[in-house]
Amino acid sequence: MQDLLAHLAPYVARVCGPIALDGGPDAAQEALVAVFRSLRTLRDPAALYGWTRAIAVREAVRVARRDARARPAELADVPAPDDPELAADVRDVLTRLSPEHRAVLVLRDLEGLDERAASRLLDIPAGTVKSRLHRARESFRKAWSA
Repeated sequence: MQDLLAHLAPYVARVCGPIALDGGPDAAQEALVAVFRSLRTLRDPAALYGWTRAIAVREAVRVARRDARARPAELADVPAPDDPELAADVRDVLTRLSPEHRAVLVLRDLEGLDERAASRLLDIPAGTVKSRLHRARESFRKAWSA
């Protein structure tokens, strides 16, 4: 189990971080707990990463929603692109997107999933994935260029 944890932890953190942002470590920990609790239900060991990704995304969205209720952000507060701390701007812009939009961006642009795969993973229609992706990218572009 220790070897499996050492193998999965960086992957889960990479998935949870951009979605849950500051709650990323909490989401990753909760996702790993869920993975280990449900490990005996995994029928195909070759599907471990996809199965783990599904759990991690769901957990990251849940944590991000919880955190968003505590501290909503406004797109108008995004720093200008010429800000001296430009490296922090991407994260700052991501905080202004909803957890659902961040999840779609991560799955499509970081994980490279197509709309159908993201749709199955998020349990929403493919059309919803496309519209959320469009809105997320548009919001990101606007906030980035502000």
